[in-house]
Amino acid sequence: MGIFDKIKQIFKPKENNDISTPNKFDKKVTQEDVLNKETILQKDVINENLASKSVTSKEVQQEVQQEVQQEVQQEVQEEVQQEVQQEVQEEVQEENNIQKQKLDRTLDKTRDGFFGKMKLFFSGKNKVDDEFLDQLEEMLITSDVGVKTTVKIIDLVEKYVLKNKYLNQDELKDILKNQIINLLSINQGEQNTQISKPYVILFVGVNGVGKTTTIAKLANFFKNQGKSVLIGAADTFRAAAIDQLDKWANKIDVPIVKQKMGSDPAAVAYDTIQSAIASNMDYVIIDTAGRLHNKINLMSELEKIATAIGKLIPLAPHEVVLALDASTGQNALEQAKQFLKATKVTHLALTKLDGTAKGGVVISICDQLSIPIKYIGVGEQIDDVQLFDKMQFVESLFK
Repeated sequence: MGIFDKIKQIFKPKENNDISTPNKFDKKVTQEDVLNKETILQKDVINENLASKSVTSKEVQQEVQQEVQQEVQQEVQEEVQQEVQQEVQEEVQEENNIQKQKLDRTLDKTRDGFFGKMKLFFSGKNKVDDEFLDQLEEMLITSDVGVKTTVKIIDLVEKYVLKNKYLNQDELKDILKNQIINLLSINQGEQNTQISKPYVILFVGVNGVGKTTTIAKLANFFKNQGKSVLIGAADTFRAAAIDQLDKWANKIDVPIVKQKMGSDPAAVAYDTIQSAIASNMDYVIIDTAGRLHNKINLMSELEKIATAIGKLIPLAPHEVVLALDASTGQNALEQAKQFLKATKVTHLALTKLDGTAKGGVVISICDQLSIPIKYIGVGEQIDDVQLFDKMQFVESLFK
């Protein structure tokens, strides 16, 4: 029997019907067992050589020892690497499942409202006629999809039915699902959030929509990913805004740059970026004042902030995020339209999506504004924020 045949025989796993999940202690014992096997193998190989030859040189013994050690080390490394990869995959899958369950719960009210009615009405229907479309239109509008977007969906359904005969409720769901996915399919642009360091996110939005809380949730989200985050309190027109953001920063243990009420917001933003560069931060999230009653001042203020940031980091801010309260339904859409007249917005953050039956506004906002939704609030806890995924959203909506 050759050396490597003997190695294979020793490393051949024994039959064991007791299957259990390995833990960290099991891994340590397994590696020690492997090292013990290495010692036994070395002795067997040396004894075999001594039996077949009258003299075994030190060079031969050393060569055999090195070969055995290399093979054992390689096998141990491969086993450990496979186990680590499997554990990482399982952890990622578990986290994805948790996020999906949160989204499902968030859309419960919207799903029950619209699809509960749909299930009752469309049961037994086998054709699409004017009465059918009128009822569908009413249900879409009451789910805050909006009149313009509803008309677009109805037109798309009619065109589909002309080419494909409608059969049942399940097929209607598939038709609606595909059309809604199309409406949500807005070009997100550059998605690499590490094109610059620090990556600067500027938040805008009126008071009371959950903007400050969303900033805290997002900062905590990045921190949990192992990234460094700095918050800038540039809403200097309200002492309450500075205090609230300061409390959140202390709670999640994230640094904050702030000044007293009435300070120049652009100066706060500039100081924040300077501090972030000096500290080599990954992300900067800056809060701003939302004052729709004076669009000219708002536009001027945001332009000054953007200019101050751009002096230190070209092309920054990388995102201008408008926070909207989803629970206000179509009012959120109208608010967004007013804000867009005053400033440029690259992304949207929908807050309070968990407390409303008006989740259909998501479809209307994407369709009417052509601005991608990037962040959604799915609960009241600090970790209840998610990156918006249109496929997951639609799958959860049609669950």
